[in-house]
Amino acid sequence: MSANPSPTADRELVITRLLDAPRELVWKVWTRPEHVAQWWGPDGFTNTIQEMNVTPGGILRLVMHGPDGRDYPNKIVFLEVVEPERLVYKHTGEAGTEPVNFHVTITFEAEGGKTRFTMTSVFPSAAAKAFVIENYGADVGMIQHVARLAAYLAKEGKP
Repeated sequence: MSANPSPTADRELVITRLLDAPRELVWKVWTRPEHVAQWWGPDGFTNTIQEMNVTPGGILRLVMHGPDGRDYPNKIVFLEVVEPERLVYKHTGEAGTEPVNFHVTITFEAEGGKTRFTMTSVFPSAAAKAFVIENYGADVGMIQHVARLAAYLAKEGKP
């Protein structure tokens, strides 16, 4: 017998990856601005962190500078912070930008000195999910985002 699919499956983008770094290091590079600025986003992007407070109700404001020369303001409001196990946040565009709103749950599971990283983004509708895939390449971008995290961790984990 197969398990019932998630009731939000048609609205989700999910990526799971076993990262070759201990959970505490993965948590650190996800929650400190000096690290986040170095790896956030898809290939070719750089970042300016304007504000970062990883606490419930805290905000991360960052501007992703695209390889196309365009700036992409982002605002994240942290809803749940359970160090070093789980982050839950709402991602929104800043006022005056395209509405890109979704809910993200990230889990960091220790697995033999490595970290099983799972990032689940849930959009308000299947149409909203389709919009970000078609207009921003969010599905491929999410894979690149986590690959950049893995590459940064490989560099940071060296003595």
